[in-house]
Amino acid sequence: MAKRDNCDDFRTLFLKDIPLLDVRAPVEFSKGAFPTAVNIPLLDDEQRHLIGTRYKEQGQDAAIALGWQLATPDIQTQRIADWTRHAQQHPEGYLYCFRGGLRSNLSKQLIAEAGIDYPLITGGYKAMRRFLIDELDANSLALRKASAPLVLVAGRTGSGKTRVIQRIAHSFDLEGLANHRGSAFGRRVHAQPAQIDFENTLSIAVLKLRNTHPWSPLFTEDEGHMIGSVTLPLELQATMQRAPLAVLETPFEERIDIALEEYVSAARPEYIAVYGEERGNEKFRAQILGNLDRIRKRLGGDRHKQLHSEFSAALDELELSGNAEAFRPGIALLLRDYYDPMYDYQQTKRDGREIFRGDKDDLVDWATRTCTM
Repeated sequence: MAKRDNCDDFRTLFLKDIPLLDVRAPVEFSKGAFPTAVNIPLLDDEQRHLIGTRYKEQGQDAAIALGWQLATPDIQTQRIADWTRHAQQHPEGYLYCFRGGLRSNLSKQLIAEAGIDYPLITGGYKAMRRFLIDELDANSLALRKASAPLVLVAGRTGSGKTRVIQRIAHSFDLEGLANHRGSAFGRRVHAQPAQIDFENTLSIAVLKLRNTHPWSPLFTEDEGHMIGSVTLPLELQATMQRAPLAVLETPFEERIDIALEEYVSAARPEYIAVYGEERGNEKFRAQILGNLDRIRKRLGGDRHKQLHSEFSAALDELELSGNAEAFRPGIALLLRDYYDPMYDYQQTKRDGREIFRGDKDDLVDWATRTCTM
């Protein structure tokens, strides 16, 4: 490999999806990383803990000495093999640790012993994370300007807002990034990303859009401050609270169709694919009825009891025949008596922000023309 300099051009790293080798401990990686990063740690979690304790008690030299003591020849051989394989598969990549210091330099030294010069990220994870936080804040502020605003696709629950977002080129899908369908029933079979991972991928998505279309408005779905368990960054929240609204109008029966497909027909196979038929049905049933229980107070006792009975029977029918039609009455009740009143109340606080209203095709056509003006 030709010798390359260490890198501090974070913008290019993220715009070009450069492969990254993360040598931090697994526990650090699990708390937050980057989409193109692969974790091949220098130290496992226990070794990191021991060396960190030694560093605090006796200083850097003692910590380094312990590190070499823990890194037995077998461990070094395995690490070098794994790192070398990664470097050969991704010759354009870089490696990093938390601050771009001791661990990344030791890793670079060990890789060099295998004849490969693999450069570092200057400042490591901490510097890249700081860049993405600052960049998202700056882009959120820029999107408040009238010349290139953020436009929210608003509409009632089940109107198909995410589907519309996915048809607009200049858009980012918050629910997709959060791995959640929104609403009380939006949890998916796979866990949501860690908060830091969500923020990192969100910042990169907006960075790419602003880089390619700096003078065009961007579109995203109208969301509250939380999507499932993840929270929108404060500066983006502030921008969304002022953003103009493009309101999607969808007939009530079509909203029932969409909700049935997304929350039942498409969701249940995900559980079965992960857990198998029997366990998947159990998990899906627990998810539907558990989410219903979580909104019991807002529904009221009688309405909750009715919906619990209807959804239980619908789940029985779905497991028996594969037919999901028995969910329709309960979905209609939830939309009409639970979600729509909440939406109507929220709209009373948004006077003057609506700039478009129409069906899905009209909205996509309008958004496309708006982006090309």
